[in-house]
Amino acid sequence: MGRLSQRDAGPSRRARPEVRSALGGRSVAGQVFVLQVVIVLLLVVAAVVALVLQVRHDSTTEARNRSVAVAQAFANAPGTREALDDPDPTAVLQPRAEAARKATGVDFIVVLNTDGIRYTHPKPDRIGKKFVGNLEPALAGHVVTEEINGTIGQLVQAIVPIKDPDGKVVGAVSAGITTAHVGGAADEQLPLLIAMAAGGLAVATAGTALVSRRLQRQTRGLGPHEMTRMYEHHDAVLHAVREGVLIADGEGRLLLANDEAQRLLHLPANAEGRQVGELGLPPDTADLLTSGRVATDEVHLVGDRLLVINQRATELEGGPAGTVATLRDSTELRALSGRAEAARERLNMLYDAGVGIGTSLDVTRTAEELAELVVPRFADFATVDLFDAVLGGGQPEAGTELRRTAFSGIRKDAPLYPVGERMRLVASAPQARALRSGQAVLESRLAESPGWRAQDLERTSQVLEFGIHSLIAVPLRAGALVLGVVNFWRSQKPEPFDTDEVALAEELVTRAAVSIDNSRRYTREHTMAVTLQRSLLPRSLPEQNALDIAYRYLPAQAGVGGDWFDVLPLSGARVALVVGDVVGHGLHAAATMGRLRTAVHNFSSLDLPPDELLVLLDELVGRIDQDETQEGDSAPVTGATCLYAVYDPVSRRCTLARAGHPPPALIHPDGSVEFPDVPAGPPAGPGWPAVRDRRPRTRRGQQAGAVHGRTGRGPGAGHRRGSGAAGRRTGTGR
Repeated sequence: MGRLSQRDAGPSRRARPEVRSALGGRSVAGQVFVLQVVIVLLLVVAAVVALVLQVRHDSTTEARNRSVAVAQAFANAPGTREALDDPDPTAVLQPRAEAARKATGVDFIVVLNTDGIRYTHPKPDRIGKKFVGNLEPALAGHVVTEEINGTIGQLVQAIVPIKDPDGKVVGAVSAGITTAHVGGAADEQLPLLIAMAAGGLAVATAGTALVSRRLQRQTRGLGPHEMTRMYEHHDAVLHAVREGVLIADGEGRLLLANDEAQRLLHLPANAEGRQVGELGLPPDTADLLTSGRVATDEVHLVGDRLLVINQRATELEGGPAGTVATLRDSTELRALSGRAEAARERLNMLYDAGVGIGTSLDVTRTAEELAELVVPRFADFATVDLFDAVLGGGQPEAGTELRRTAFSGIRKDAPLYPVGERMRLVASAPQARALRSGQAVLESRLAESPGWRAQDLERTSQVLEFGIHSLIAVPLRAGALVLGVVNFWRSQKPEPFDTDEVALAEELVTRAAVSIDNSRRYTREHTMAVTLQRSLLPRSLPEQNALDIAYRYLPAQAGVGGDWFDVLPLSGARVALVVGDVVGHGLHAAATMGRLRTAVHNFSSLDLPPDELLVLLDELVGRIDQDETQEGDSAPVTGATCLYAVYDPVSRRCTLARAGHPPPALIHPDGSVEFPDVPAGPPAGPGWPAVRDRRPRTRRGQQAGAVHGRTGRGPGAGHRRGSGAAGRRTGTGR
């Protein structure tokens, strides 16, 4: 309060009354201005609401009519009734319903039987479940329209019966539109209405401003509440502010002292109007208050209190001479400094948890990062126990065994369960109670916890003898899943854990649970991708007499990609050898690899030269890109590389062509290695210029190998051993 700058105070004091009186609402002029603007706004809002309600009513009526028309058209469409007799009505009706829904612009078309069981739905997981709505009139042969809260939100729907040739109701069709899509006409008219409202408001505001300016000159900027608010502020400074305020004039006489200043300085009741030096204050404090000098955060001892005093002069811009001083009691701040330091340490720990936990997508490593973070800053020992299914990427099952996944402590010889130990918890154990309730369990004194000791009497006795005396068990929860439990143990600090520390433990575990669940999901998806890719690769090689074949597939550590290899027997005892790769990782790359591998199989049956086959492969990749781009729900194939070789044992020639793939290696009988200069074409996908092949002649005993690997994310990136390999002997025969 006493730190106003003399340089900045003058201009602000001159400008503030004009702005405040004109538009601040404190003067009569300001109140009239605000009142008129509010009236105009209310009128505009009323007009907008009336129009929106009318248009929404019309849109709802139109939605009802369209829903009835779509439902009747689909119910009477050829094949709809016959599909109900099919063993799998969903397989027939679901594609038709989705095509009709997209063509008509409704949000859903649901076909159901007389029991209300859905055969179609925009969300496939709702198929086979009970229909939401009033089905009784439709079963009686009537058309029904209604507004309900359905499985996809608030909606308007129509229900139309499906009748057989005899007029018997054998099913029903429901079509509808969600209320989120009703009212489009109102949305289209809103911009124009808002523009007109803004213009009217601008005109009204300009007129109101002119009236307010005239009122300002007549009232001098003072309103009926001005003096009241000034008094309220003055009273708040005197009685409500928790900082002492003293105002003295230029002669050292006390003009004002609020309640807090009187309490801190022990001033007498008649202090105001007396000289500051006569109030019994310590000499250094009295000298400061009467000196008129500027003071910033000076500490003075007054009685048993340490007061921080700030002082500034009041004679700014020609004002009266004097000083204003503020006083703060730093004694109370010192009492809070310990708790503030503890709170800062906890915030630092939470920050470190956000940065240091979850640096990898490995479940075990993430659990270890949590245990290492809290020791010894929060606990003396920390253990993380997870369900076995979590470690494999699956969903945990309640009641199964836990496995100790991570341990960290100030000592390594603690008699706790070691890492890797399987545990089946008894019902009374704190960890079991935490898993059941989903809440942290605090055992302040383990020696007085029979439920904890019932888990293992011998081991718990050893734990108590070791000096561990307090425990917090916090469940690892990720949404509705409980992944395991984290245990925080204390031994060195004699005080047990308290409720504040329980809150910190829960926050730490909550952050770690998200990272562990992410790692679990990654493990599951990685396993699925590996399984898919391996299932698409050849499990055995075809029989042929031209070559001795040896191969090895070694996945890269960077992730599952679209690498593949193949051996394809051709006519005339020839053999085709293929090594390829789809750019990217994960399920999409593996699935695309399967499509390209199948395409190469089919193209090879056409008996084409390698360069022409790769041109066809490029065209196929282009079509795949175009189709997936139009669908919009999957990423396009950004590129694929391929090396295609055809070996003819009769002519002993091997014809090769490559598209963005590393060249093959030719191993001579003496062990020397040669890399044939096969012209390199660009990867399949971006567009295919001319591709040339090469036909080197092979000698008996020579070996050829094609090795594929990548470290980058695009075609032709750096290569390394490890993505996949296939080796071939290219001699004259077996």
